[in-house]
Amino acid sequence: MAQIFKTNQDKAKEVLNIDIDDPAFDFSQAKQMAKAKAFEKCDHPMILSWKNGRTGEFYPNYECGAADRPFWIRYAEGRGANLTIDFNAGEYVFMILKV
Repeated sequence: MAQIFKTNQDKAKEVLNIDIDDPAFDFSQAKQMAKAKAFEKCDHPMILSWKNGRTGEFYPNYECGAADRPFWIRYAEGRGANLTIDFNAGEYVFMILKV
C-alpha cells in the first residue's frame, strides 16, 4: 500500500500576530499576506478556515455542535491546524495546516 501524503512532524501550534497600520488594508490583502507568511513556514500550507472580523463572515460557514467556540475554529483544529495568522487582533484570522 502506498502512502499518498507526508505525515506532518511539526505538531506545535504557532500563532503569528501581525499589526497592519493601513485603513485600506482589506480581506484580500490579508489573505495574500497570510499565504506568503505560511509559505515561509512550510512548502505546502493549506488554509483550513478564516474569519473576516470586519464583516463577521467566516469559513466554513456552518453552525453546529457545542457553542463554546465558533465552528470555524473547531473545524480547523479538528483537521490539524497548526498555524494561526491573526491580523490586527482579530480583524482577519486564518487557520492553516502546515504540511
